[in-house]
Amino acid sequence: MPRLADHDQRRAQIARAFQRLLAADGFTGVSFMRVAAEAGVSVGLIQHYFPGKDALLRFAYHDAVQRMSERVRARVRDGEATRLPIAEVLLGSLLELLPLDAERELEFRVRQGLQAQALNHPGLAEVARRAGGELLGYVTTAVENGMARGEVEPGTDPMLAARLILATVQGLGDQVVLSGADAFPAREVLSRAVAVVFSKHPAPDRH
Repeated sequence: MPRLADHDQRRAQIARAFQRLLAADGFTGVSFMRVAAEAGVSVGLIQHYFPGKDALLRFAYHDAVQRMSERVRARVRDGEATRLPIAEVLLGSLLELLPLDAERELEFRVRQGLQAQALNHPGLAEVARRAGGELLGYVTTAVENGMARGEVEPGTDPMLAARLILATVQGLGDQVVLSGADAFPAREVLSRAVAVVFSKHPAPDRH
C-alpha cells in the first residue's frame, strides 16, 4: 500500500500542475485532461484523489496559501533571531505576498483567481476567510508589539492599522502583476506604508 507521504506528494503534484495552468491560462484553460497531461498522470488518478473539480480547487487554494504562509513564518523567525525592529520584520514578511519573482507571481495569480471564485463557492470562501483572518491577525499582533516596543504611536488602533497596511499590500500586488516587478520600486512603496504606522524609533533592546 502506498505510504501516506506518497499520497501527499501526489496531491501536491496534481495541485501544482493545476496551479500552473490556472496562472497561465485562467479557468477557461483548465480541465482534468490538461491537468493530467501537465502533471504526467492519468485522469483516473486525479479523480482518485479529487472526486470533483471543487475538491481540487479547494486543495490547490489551500496549498498556495500554505506555501506563502511558510515563507512569511520563515521571515519572522529570521527577523526575531537577529532582533530586527518589528517594522523591518513585518516589511520583509509582507514582501513574500507580492509577485516579485516567478514563484511568487504564480502563487499570487492562483490566490487571486481562486479568491474571485470564492465569491460564489462556499468551500473556497472558507479557505479565503481563514487565510485572510490569519494574515490580519499576524499584522495586528505586529502592530500591538510595535506599540509595546515604542515603534508605533500609543493609542493606535491595531486592527485598523493592520487593515491599512494589508490594503496597500493587495493594491501593490495588483500593480506589480499587471506592470511587472521591475516597473517600480515595490519594496519602497510598501516600506512607506509600513512607516505610516511604525513611525517611531524602537526602544533599545535590553535583552
